[in-house]
Amino acid sequence: MSEDAQFTHAHMVRFERLLTGPVENAWRVLTEAALLPGWYGEGRIEPKVGGAVELMGGHIRGTVTQCLPYQRLSYSWNVFNPGDEVSPYPESYLALDLKPAGDDAALTLTHLPVLERFVKLNAMGWHTYLDMVAAALRGEPVAPRDAYMARNAKTYGIDLANPLG
Repeated sequence: MSEDAQFTHAHMVRFERLLTGPVENAWRVLTEAALLPGWYGEGRIEPKVGGAVELMGGHIRGTVTQCLPYQRLSYSWNVFNPGDEVSPYPESYLALDLKPAGDDAALTLTHLPVLERFVKLNAMGWHTYLDMVAAALRGEPVAPRDAYMARNAKTYGIDLANPLG
């Protein structure tokens, strides 16, 4: 044991996407769970500092840490198994940054830290989320999450029958 600092590296997943339409439209889809039920499931995001984040029927829980409407939403991200009162996983943080890009919105999604064994699975999940957000903003029917996940699993080399294998 040493009293000196230890230097480590945390894994993260980051995406940059150009979304159709103004930042106000993107903000709504990113903050109003009812607009993307295929991803958020039963849940809510209270877009205010200290607001509750409860997604996928309580599978994901967190607290809003930053809220600058139409610019930045960040919140803690905790994964809970059914019946858990305490998450068996480390807390992580999701940041969604928006900027106007002409008539559209530039989105940067950053999630960290991500446990090394979950990096590809995490990337597949966020890629799926962003595909669903993009479809909603284009006014297209949003396919079920599984349809996007099947395509994205191939991109990240994940066997959906054994995702951690």
